[in-house]
Amino acid sequence: MSLYQEAGPRTAPAATRTARAVAGRLLDRTPGAPAPWPRWDVDGAGPVGIDAGDERAVQAACGVMQVHGRATGAPVPLAADYVSTVTGVLAAQGATAALLARRRGHPPLRTRTSLAQGALLTLTQYLAAATADDGTGARDAAGTGLATLTTADAARVEIETLDPAAWAGFWHRLGVPPRTAGRGWLPFQTRFGTAVCPLPPELRAAVRAHPLEAVRRAGAEHGVSVAAIGEATTAPPGLAPWTLAPGPPAGPPPCPPAPTDPDALPLAGLRVVESARRVQGPVAGHVLRLLGAEVVRVEPPGGDPMRGLPPVAGGCSVRFSALNHGKAVTEADLTTRPGRDAVRELVSRADIFLHNWAPGKDGALRLDADALHAVNPRLVYASASGFGTALGPVPPIGTDYLAQVHGGLAAALRPAGEPPAPSLMTVTDVLGGLVLAQAVLAGLLA
Repeated sequence: MSLYQEAGPRTAPAATRTARAVAGRLLDRTPGAPAPWPRWDVDGAGPVGIDAGDERAVQAACGVMQVHGRATGAPVPLAADYVSTVTGVLAAQGATAALLARRRGHPPLRTRTSLAQGALLTLTQYLAAATADDGTGARDAAGTGLATLTTADAARVEIETLDPAAWAGFWHRLGVPPRTAGRGWLPFQTRFGTAVCPLPPELRAAVRAHPLEAVRRAGAEHGVSVAAIGEATTAPPGLAPWTLAPGPPAGPPPCPPAPTDPDALPLAGLRVVESARRVQGPVAGHVLRLLGAEVVRVEPPGGDPMRGLPPVAGGCSVRFSALNHGKAVTEADLTTRPGRDAVRELVSRADIFLHNWAPGKDGALRLDADALHAVNPRLVYASASGFGTALGPVPPIGTDYLAQVHGGLAAALRPAGEPPAPSLMTVTDVLGGLVLAQAVLAGLLA
């Protein structure tokens, strides 16, 4: 995404219609929408020197097909207009940030982004890993394979757990020896970064020996989420991309002055406090930092465990750095009162607090919106999770692949006639993080 002054008329290529429609839909949801918005535009390649005039071309040219196809051994296109959708969110972010800057006294800005820039942003982690040299010659695990399993009654299922003990108990319940189950844990957990899941064949055979209900019972007994993949989504129809709720009355909010530098980025002078892990939350903070905000990460004592995820360069995981470089870091144990007090102190001097904790964790930590608005009534408090309340008070584990199943993407991303299965590329984590960033911008504007 680039922001610059002096906009002239520009005709968008026909292949960017989806991106423009997505941007328009998000801007229509933004409160206080002006007439007109600052000028914004979407094209195919932008500053990237490739032929990226449509969805398939940009997926091929920028590597999306390669990452999505790793699990099946050859480049494969995402059947849905994923890159176009991502690019539309980026365009809406640029326009909203430009409007915020204008209201802070910044000279007029125009936003332009492209399908190629949207595609490359979605691959940030994978590009970092593919180009890293950690001095050991290590690369992502070899092999192919989806994580999708098939039961004895031909149901296709995704399972999810972040707990190795739950993993071991689930497979023991299905008759798999502990050592065999253990060999599957690493490829299962690292599939988020490698986009492949070469499970031991014994695990696939064990699921094929049991009907769906038996697999579900094993999951329920050990805290493993089991989701059957179907053609229909289980999410409520018409689900909004975000909701905005007013905080406590605080009088007219101050308008942070625009930086005196006319070339300053539109969010310069704003501070974000981010308590987030994995991909979704860090993507939101990453985009806000690219737009000029100062971002302060809150990490547990000793640092985020994801910092050690191979490959490592300069003492830090390159995948982690790809989404978190440029952010300041403070360490705090949020399970203790001093740790929570440290967050409150940071928030008292911030404009935005964002997290992607599991539902209910904010209240358990006493760091929910009410608690932090008591410290800073003008704070934009932004949160995201896998499912929110869309699937009831006790949703499945909120990770990318189960979101693809319940949201219908597991079917939409595969060509007609092929069995539905989630992409092992983290499509909803990235898109969810971008939507969270746009919700923050909408909150700031409100």
